Amino acid sequence: MKATGIVRNVDKLGRIVIPAELRQKFGVKQNGGLLELYTQDDSIILKKYEPACIFCQGENDIIIFKDKKICKKCAEEMSLLK
Repeated sequence: MKATGIVRNVDKLGRIVIPAELRQKFGVKQNGGLLELYTQDDSIILKKYEPACIFCQGENDIIIFKDKKICKKCAEEMSLLK
């Protein structure tokens, strides 16, 4: 993982501000954008939350392809599954 060199303070309520440049780069909306938080070894990971298929927004039969969530129907349309 490459460090970006950005340091932020944690306020007394435990909040941090994610710089606009990073929100724009990863497509995180300012109001209502969802982030998934999890830990890995000794790191806290923030990831844009995508609960559904990135193409049709369907939530059934989701598979992961190259770290993206895709429903089986869309995958079949793209000939990813046979």
